[in-house]
Amino acid sequence: MVSWRGVYFVCVLFLGSFFGSVFMLAPFVPLMFLSPSWYRWITDRIVATWLTLPVALLELVFGAKVVITGDGFIPGERSVIIMNHRTRLDWMFLWNGLLRYSYLRLEKICLKSSLKAVPGFGWAMQVAAFIFIRRKWEEDKSHFEAMLDYFCDINEPLQLLFFPEGTDLTDNTKARSHEFAEKNSLEKYEYVLHPRTTGFTFIVDRLREGNNLDAIHDITVAYPHNIPQTEKHILSGNFPKEIHFHVSRYPVSSLPVSKEALQQWCQERWQEKESRLRAFYEGERYFDATRRSRIPPCKSEFRVHLIKFASLLYWTSFITASFVALTMCSIVRWYTLAMIVVFILQEKFFGGLELIELACHRYHNGRQHTAGKSE
Repeated sequence: MVSWRGVYFVCVLFLGSFFGSVFMLAPFVPLMFLSPSWYRWITDRIVATWLTLPVALLELVFGAKVVITGDGFIPGERSVIIMNHRTRLDWMFLWNGLLRYSYLRLEKICLKSSLKAVPGFGWAMQVAAFIFIRRKWEEDKSHFEAMLDYFCDINEPLQLLFFPEGTDLTDNTKARSHEFAEKNSLEKYEYVLHPRTTGFTFIVDRLREGNNLDAIHDITVAYPHNIPQTEKHILSGNFPKEIHFHVSRYPVSSLPVSKEALQQWCQERWQEKESRLRAFYEGERYFDATRRSRIPPCKSEFRVHLIKFASLLYWTSFITASFVALTMCSIVRWYTLAMIVVFILQEKFFGGLELIELACHRYHNGRQHTAGKSE
């Protein structure tokens, strides 16, 4: 059954992403053709303001509690974040943790390519240069390579969220994981799925080669009271009462060098997750009795509260002002319609703004290379 709480949450996020794409991000798109690096610097910060909105709604409006234990984050650190995929919404709930321990503007997400066509959300994710994958390694490898090399070329620090399991934990996906375990004489997991290590090892190796990686953050997420598995649960008002993150930080210097050893390293982390989650759900439902991270957050709780209140106030005012402008001004309506057409057509004909951004970067690099030769 749909609840007003769920409808309010989804509508506010959609309208924020829709109007944010049209009125805040679209005006900077032309900068991409002049300077992709400056375009990336500016739009990352604009997108980060929207990422605070679901955090504010979950905690201020719906009372979700966030508990972070383990190593935490070093602010501004360049890392690959690997996490178990308990629900389809883990990537969004992680923002509650990153707001306290890192900078939201650094985060990029690997996610399925079908999401880029979603109005509002998909447009903003294209502008944010998230990495869209088709889950077919033959097709995804070249795109991973291009995107990761781009971030290294422009010297843009990032924290790349990647789910080695490939999908969220359900009865069907667990059954497939059990079949894989039987075929390969592996342990059957109940709380995680067996990870796919090909993409993980490629990402780590590519970022290491580009000198754009400081550490791996291995995060285990758990929900002690209720588990909102899908968007339908959110629409029905089933918001998480508590979200627990346990963070293990591994400096890049501690990682294995060979591909095979790195794959084994990833598999060992998932064995640890299975044990950790079993102890969590069969015990007191805390990862750590102290209920505190060993590394303090980079923002005080007072500052986090101020950010959440400011975000809620800003986005509520912005959405309201956007509606008023659309109602009262024909120029705004025509502009909005034009931007909708642009977002739809560029994705249909060029594949997405992130691909256009890559093409612009290659063009500028080619010009600089030619100019260097002529000198």
